Amino acid sequence: MHAAVSCCGFSHALSPAIQGRKREALSTARCTDYQQLILKSGQGRLSALGPCGFCKSTWTKGGSSQLAVEKTRMQVHSVHAASVETNEPLVRKEVEASADRLGVLDVDPDLSPHADHLRYRFNQYQTKKELIEKYEGSLEEFSEGYKKFGFNRQDGVTVYREWVPSAKEAMLVGDFNGWNGADYRMEKNEFGVWSISLPDRDGKPAIPHGSKVKIRLMKNDGNWVDCIPAWIKWAIVDHSKFAAAYDGVYWDPPASERYEFKNPRPPQPTAPRIYEAHVGMSSAEPRVASYREFADNVLPRIKANHYNTIQLMAVMEHAYYGCFGYHVTNFFAVSSRSGTPDDLKYLIDKAHGMGIRVLMDCVHSHASTNTLDGLNGFDLDPGKGGSYFHDGARGYHSLWDSRLFNYGAWEVQRFLLSNLRWWLEEYQFDGFRFDGVTSMLYHHHGLNMGFSGNYHEYFSPATDVEAGVYLMLANELIHKLLPSATMIAEDVSGMPTLGRPVSEGGVGFDYRLAMAIPDKWIQYMKERKDEDWQMGDIVYTLLNRRYTERCIGYAESHDQSLVGDKTFAFLLMDKEMYFGMSASNPSSPVVDRGIALHKMIHFITFALGGEGYLNFMGNEFGHPEWIDFPREGNNWSYDKCRRRWDLCDAEHLRYKYMNNFDQLMNDLDERFGILSSNKQYTSCVNEMDKMIVFEKADMVFVFNFHPFKSYEGYKVGCELPGKYRVALDSDVAEAGGFSRIDHSIDHFTSPEGTPGIPSTNFNNRPHSFMVLAPCRSCQVYYKVPEP
Repeated sequence: MHAAVSCCGFSHALSPAIQGRKREALSTARCTDYQQLILKSGQGRLSALGPCGFCKSTWTKGGSSQLAVEKTRMQVHSVHAASVETNEPLVRKEVEASADRLGVLDVDPDLSPHADHLRYRFNQYQTKKELIEKYEGSLEEFSEGYKKFGFNRQDGVTVYREWVPSAKEAMLVGDFNGWNGADYRMEKNEFGVWSISLPDRDGKPAIPHGSKVKIRLMKNDGNWVDCIPAWIKWAIVDHSKFAAAYDGVYWDPPASERYEFKNPRPPQPTAPRIYEAHVGMSSAEPRVASYREFADNVLPRIKANHYNTIQLMAVMEHAYYGCFGYHVTNFFAVSSRSGTPDDLKYLIDKAHGMGIRVLMDCVHSHASTNTLDGLNGFDLDPGKGGSYFHDGARGYHSLWDSRLFNYGAWEVQRFLLSNLRWWLEEYQFDGFRFDGVTSMLYHHHGLNMGFSGNYHEYFSPATDVEAGVYLMLANELIHKLLPSATMIAEDVSGMPTLGRPVSEGGVGFDYRLAMAIPDKWIQYMKERKDEDWQMGDIVYTLLNRRYTERCIGYAESHDQSLVGDKTFAFLLMDKEMYFGMSASNPSSPVVDRGIALHKMIHFITFALGGEGYLNFMGNEFGHPEWIDFPREGNNWSYDKCRRRWDLCDAEHLRYKYMNNFDQLMNDLDERFGILSSNKQYTSCVNEMDKMIVFEKADMVFVFNFHPFKSYEGYKVGCELPGKYRVALDSDVAEAGGFSRIDHSIDHFTSPEGTPGIPSTNFNNRPHSFMVLAPCRSCQVYYKVPEP
């Protein structure tokens, strides 16, 4: 099976061996009778689009520059496939791994030089899994650590267990015993696990629900320290005291008071449209919002904009609010700033009732260095083992100022795998977005690394195999417990096999974030004039991914909104967002440009950037300014740590236009399945006209990025003959446009060239029709079903 791209009318064939690799762009090519491509083989990446050495054009033919790309979801997800189309569902066909052959090598033959590394990783995974099955029964049983560790009730007795092998003595203290642990000393077994059993008193638990508790530990030097139990389910702090440490809280409400889920999990969508959200900053007021407020006030907005998935940030407890939830102190505890465990359950249950799935932003890449209220407090004898983290320098992340887990340690694996299962089953989360995966995958944590795509960068002594094995176990576990779960990896390196199933030797994630896309848009908005935007560069960036591994595309996430940067809307419109957003007054050229490009940037990213889409809370309506958590430097202000829903809701302001278009964009996918479509063909990339035309899901997408030129009677190619009508238009009045497109007009196709001979067609498409393409706008045309 071959794929092809074209520039001057000749087909450039890509061998099947190349198709499974990272999407290849074209370097300067010299055409021969058979039009061979010059590829930078073995690098996993090629240079940007260049001129054709035969026709001397910069991908032009008859005024229309071309980059023909059509994906196929066969066993290998094709990179360029002009000659192949399939209606096969958007799934990853798995090639089972065996002792002699890994399936990932069949999917991507360029991995063959690294087969020994991949085989070693897979063998380590198998060995670890077999050991778990031998000594713990199964991976599933191993992940039920929260039923053994921490606090558990059984037969009228409260049992508390904690793994602290380096402690000389241990006692349980809290409100229940006046913080006097003399009569509550714990016993230690041969595995370093301390335990104590507390019989009920007068028919009531020895530790009342809601009371504060800690474990008091003796260090090797004889000093005592108090720590919050590692498996604590809730932790609170006295906010009236400056820099006060958190206290662990025994959470075990009576059965009559426990929240009961009312709604089943929604089915897995064909493609996730993800709304990334932070509950604490979701209020329009300058304060911390609650889980219930988010459920009642924000969920309806998410539903109205047709998102089918929420990604909740900062769920695990973290002592420092300004860390955005990424310096976790208590891994099993719900962040108490926004409410109780039952309040979070209310939020998730209500989302499920709306048909919205909920993912959790999972931080297993590192932990807070806090010793008074964090997991780091259990490192009683630094450098001598017996904690959750690596010893010495390997146990610290120099840039993040955080601790790094020892992923190869038995009890660390139990802790982290149980943590995932706890959130999945106790709170009914539907999957996880793993943060900081790059840091986990390499001993250098990706620091000072400019990944070029060379496979040697991924498989070397710098690769942390233990962390990779943990991720394989985590993905295997979650997909066993919940086959419909969605697992997403945040990795900037482009590690091959990250998004391939564990069964074929991959790491097992369902999706990976397409993290290069926002940087490209920021570069253009900050450094280039509109007339200098390169259509080929934009298309290359949006398509530059491993099509054997599904991606989540996004234009901007929370990362692009942090203090020191600006949201895309603010980059485009700057101070005009303060003075020029009134819909009651004539618009300024700056605002017209900003709203138009905001819509186009997000939509072309939506359509071409991946097999799923992500938007950060507020960006759908062009939220201004940036995020700045309360800190000493801003006098502990919440002013920039909230979402200005009032701007979106105000009928007299233009923010509503961007929000309306976001609704239309997501609704288009809901109706036509754009993101999950296995058909994609980019037929026109015209630098002079600033035009991009492509097909997806049998629809024709037309983007005109030209700052002032509109084109009447612009010919666009298509595969299917028939009648086409407008399905989406960024220029409609309700989206802040100028209504230059007449939606009542039917567009009829004309045949192009000789049937069966693509080189005689228009832009390699057998049919075409004419459209009006207004400047700074985009339209989508659907084929009207025949009667």
